[in-house]
Amino acid sequence: MNIKQLFILLALCSVQAISSKGQDKTTYKFDFGTGKAIPGFKKVAAADQYSVAKGYGFDFQTAINSEGRPFYFSVALPEGNYKVTVKLGASRASLTTVKAESRRLMLEDVRVAAGKSVIRTFIVNVKDKKINATEVVGLKPRELTKLDWDDKLSLEFDKSAALQTLEISKAEEQLTVFLAGNSTVVNQDDEPWGSWGQMIPVFFKPGVSIANHAESGLTLGSFLGSRRLKKILSVMKPGDYLFIEFGHNDQKEKGPEAGAYASYTERLKLFIRETRNKGGIPVIVTSTARRSFQNGKMLHTLGDFPDAARKVAAEEKVALVDLNEMTTRLFNAMGEEESKKAFVHYPANSYPGQDKPLADNTHFNTYGAYEIAKCVVEGIKSAKLGLVKYLAEPSKSFSPDQPDPVSDWHWPESLRSSVVKPDGN
Repeated sequence: MNIKQLFILLALCSVQAISSKGQDKTTYKFDFGTGKAIPGFKKVAAADQYSVAKGYGFDFQTAINSEGRPFYFSVALPEGNYKVTVKLGASRASLTTVKAESRRLMLEDVRVAAGKSVIRTFIVNVKDKKINATEVVGLKPRELTKLDWDDKLSLEFDKSAALQTLEISKAEEQLTVFLAGNSTVVNQDDEPWGSWGQMIPVFFKPGVSIANHAESGLTLGSFLGSRRLKKILSVMKPGDYLFIEFGHNDQKEKGPEAGAYASYTERLKLFIRETRNKGGIPVIVTSTARRSFQNGKMLHTLGDFPDAARKVAAEEKVALVDLNEMTTRLFNAMGEEESKKAFVHYPANSYPGQDKPLADNTHFNTYGAYEIAKCVVEGIKSAKLGLVKYLAEPSKSFSPDQPDPVSDWHWPESLRSSVVKPDGN
């Protein structure tokens, strides 16, 4: 072997070593069983708490248990889409719900008989605020503590979860659905708040990743001003989707250029144009209805904004999910009193530090958020989007005129709660 060949060999070895090292950072296999470690898996004990040095472990002072208390397991990961595979089951019967990051619903009520096991796989998006070498997303102070924006993937296991193994690997081949919106869309960190954007992941099978960039209180303008659209475009691939739902807060903007058929319309067209320039597929979503009744029927309180969104979708030949129309039907079907159960209406002392009743007719609880996510799924079907083939149960239909009974909703509450209303109303 001559000198030149030696250098080439050394270079190839170096590239392979770097590649392997990089792969090690984004591929993990954990064994939570009590027996001998499975070959190729890292054994995890209940005492293994998360640390920055270790880069994985149980988090938020929790540990694996069989008593039905939530436990969290976190892994430090860079931005990207990840395939998560869990093996569930134990000598006892178990029931498992899994949430990711800021309470995104990933698996719902997975039942496993005693002595049996099942394997389930889902896709999670991990994001950071970096856009490029000089720009970052302009986060609000309240976002700085959100699990969605930290430097790790956190998984929450609820009900009588029985976790045997956990595998995490990079999955960049996924189609990414980006969400741009306000408090009706954002992943709400705290109980009892909920939004459709954090419920929608459970309705998709692997192949699609939901990247929720919505935030409470935002308008189309402030979404742009805080560089959130620029962030989305920096990671968007051709064929990815951008769902755009605004209106509640835009309605409150004042000035000569404000209004549904002025700045709102022009900004919607800008979002569409920028998305198409990246090879993405824009989808317009009309604003969710506020709960407002008169003589037993829902009132329309969003002015011209839903109509303006519909007109932009028609003019630009963009798919439309008419969520305003569907949620109006949904709340009418529930009725004036029963519809309170879909919103954050709770008597005093329902949650820690809540000395006054909560009565919010804009923001949903988890039951309401789940029902609205079902409406979004129906909108995706009606628009005949390519996403339909990735739905977990494409043949299962839902009608806003026939909401699920609230008595059938059994959401396992997370550890964090807040009586502070999300920005925007």
